[in-house]
Amino acid sequence: MGVQPTFVIVGAGLAGAKAAESLRTEGFNGRILLFGAEPERPYERPALSKSFLQGTSERAKLYVHPKQWYADHGIELHTGTTVTAIDRPQRKIELAGGKRAAYDKLLLATGASPRELPDAGPHSVYYLRRVEDSLQLRFAFTTAKRVVIIGGGWIGLEVAAAARAADVEVVLLERGDVPLLRILGRETAGVFARLHRSHGVDLRTGAHPVHIITNADGRATGVQLDDGSRVDADLVVVGVGALPNTSLAEEAGLLVDNGIKVDEHLRTSDPDIFAAGDVANAFHPMLGRHIRIEHWFNAFSQPAIAAKSMVGLAAAYDEVPYFYSDQYELGMEYSGHVEPGSYDQVVFRGDRNALEFVVFWLRDHKVLAGMNVNVWDVTEIIKDLVRSGLKVDGAKLADAEFPLSDVFADAAGNNGQH
Repeated sequence: MGVQPTFVIVGAGLAGAKAAESLRTEGFNGRILLFGAEPERPYERPALSKSFLQGTSERAKLYVHPKQWYADHGIELHTGTTVTAIDRPQRKIELAGGKRAAYDKLLLATGASPRELPDAGPHSVYYLRRVEDSLQLRFAFTTAKRVVIIGGGWIGLEVAAAARAADVEVVLLERGDVPLLRILGRETAGVFARLHRSHGVDLRTGAHPVHIITNADGRATGVQLDDGSRVDADLVVVGVGALPNTSLAEEAGLLVDNGIKVDEHLRTSDPDIFAAGDVANAFHPMLGRHIRIEHWFNAFSQPAIAAKSMVGLAAAYDEVPYFYSDQYELGMEYSGHVEPGSYDQVVFRGDRNALEFVVFWLRDHKVLAGMNVNVWDVTEIIKDLVRSGLKVDGAKLADAEFPLSDVFADAAGNNGQH
């Protein structure tokens, strides 16, 4: 019997943990080494800006697997361990401290890090990425009277909702005309602006922060804007996007472009190295181009394909992109992928004012994406519409009395599919 191969996974978040699980599911019996820089065992991040931040869900519910699961499945989990280099010719990784570990196949699931403001000291503002960040921010909400949030993306809006739930005054600074404009377009983004203002958020659009104001202890006490005005605060939270953690890949000479460039099999430019999750800029067969998506669903779903590819099975990642958010009384799911300016029609189905609707983005009568707001059990049919590429009847799509499944059947029939 030959020596069992060793597969190494760098990044012990959701993607890394699911990859280890999937490798065992696919029958891989060799060594699996899972390295994570954080001291925590793998956990899921969405609740950090939602229920966990609000104190309505327990820490135990964050974890991907129970602690004993890793030993039971022969996963050698090394938390608090930073991988500092990849030696591709020798097929080894180097750890902080100088130790090395050999690999036969390597998966990079190194995730992303919050984009930091250039003039903000490391302790002056709050960023939200790790469980410790969420705990610190939750505690800060217990004493703060006013928080300034820089950035009106998903993280900024979810933190705003959590702060208002804690009865903290919120000033939200958004550079654009409306939050989420690039993601949702002008027709839809206003829903979220109205939602937050109705809950007492002081939403200031067209706001350009230029300086974080700090006291003698280095703690943020406010934000200065480009018009010279000052917004005072007890704490400042920054949510201005994230950057993929590509330094390992870059230094190893892998192809990097807005993330680690991988094919539909999640294989990098090195046939023995793969990437999945937030860090992977993957070719998507349905879209016909590379995309990098920083959402839970990718980190949850891509590792199964990476694992299959690592053990030599034919598999391609072609899931319809998906993400969700919860803010106040609004829950939403988004399926599909739309770039600004890539659609020519927006169709609403339901009541926007009552926050109970579905919105679709179309091009040439084909559904590119759909978002359901407080309307449930429609995600799969929305994904079917996106995946099919069928031309749909916009009037029927807008008619809430006409079932979405019938819209799909009608489109299939009119497009000659049976």
